[in-house]
Amino acid sequence: MTYTPDAIRAIRLSALRLPLATPISDAKVFTGRQKPMTEVAFLVAEIETEQGFSGHGFSYSKRAGGPAQYAHAKEVAGVAIGEDPYDIQKLYTKLLWAGASVGRSGVATQALAAIDIALYDLKAKRAGLPLSKLLGAHRDSVRTYNTSGGFLNASIDEVRERATQSIEEGIGGIKIKVGLPDAAEDLRRVRAVREHIGDAVPLMVDANQQWDRATALRMGRRLEEFDLVWIEEPLDAYDAEGHADLARALDTPVATGEMLASVAEHERLIRARACDIIQPDAPRVGGITQFLRLMTLADEAGLDLAPHFAMEIHLHLAACYPREPWVEHFDWLDPLFEERLETRDGRMVVPDRPGLGFTFSEQARAWTTDAVTISA
Repeated sequence: MTYTPDAIRAIRLSALRLPLATPISDAKVFTGRQKPMTEVAFLVAEIETEQGFSGHGFSYSKRAGGPAQYAHAKEVAGVAIGEDPYDIQKLYTKLLWAGASVGRSGVATQALAAIDIALYDLKAKRAGLPLSKLLGAHRDSVRTYNTSGGFLNASIDEVRERATQSIEEGIGGIKIKVGLPDAAEDLRRVRAVREHIGDAVPLMVDANQQWDRATALRMGRRLEEFDLVWIEEPLDAYDAEGHADLARALDTPVATGEMLASVAEHERLIRARACDIIQPDAPRVGGITQFLRLMTLADEAGLDLAPHFAMEIHLHLAACYPREPWVEHFDWLDPLFEERLETRDGRMVVPDRPGLGFTFSEQARAWTTDAVTISA
């Protein structure tokens, strides 16, 4: 089949807010650094071409930053109009330079992520392939663990009940939050969950950056008895040296990276050998273009991969990682889409639908707070 040149005709950008059924609290709330989370803000990009092909993608922000992402995307998206949608690397660079005065990380690139992801979705749809197959998959399913049932606002009984439900639904591992000011309560919760799910079920904990170096080492040693798959974000996200020291000192693997907002920040982690498992987030680092760079760096360094949040995107990317990865299961985003991901035997199945394999629901449209279409 001969390639026929195409061009981007229009980009529709939408801001929407997804309300959470229950306010969510992790350790940052209990240490007084943040308020409970009540909603998630999304930036949605929908791209149409002159030949009638389309693709969509999204970025997100928790607690703050959603309006800033939307505003920045509106300012720079126009430079992509008329361009070939399949020149994704070229388009990413062009969009980046259009907003270069505000930097190459954080909001500046998170706003680009929605557009970048939409371009990959469009490209895979035109090829008639799931995104993972377009990129080059190593597997058709990925190990998965549940996080959304393990937050600190939930009682131990609620966490155990949700863990049982997750396992019955075919999810393989359970992650719970720690990092409370009372270390004894952290240990009580971990012990209760480990005893409830048994030794055979993978268990992870996440301190959400709330320990200092001494506390992280002390807690890490006390947690060794629970045979954890990893301890996540034990220290400040930018403390590469502290994470490296901790990773060398503990038998339990250390995982981090979700809060970093660029490839450069992740490179510093990798150079410092600051983790055993790296946890990049495609919307946070600028989209799939940047995430693919990170996967290459992580694989060369011999790191395992467990992308953060947004399983609808990360499932496809994790399926392309040479080493057996994990994908984080959150049910928060279910109302946004018509389709659901399948979990069975501890794994999440890559959908066989073209592109990302998702269409936005009427509910997602109803939660839209503002939208603009950019065209020639």
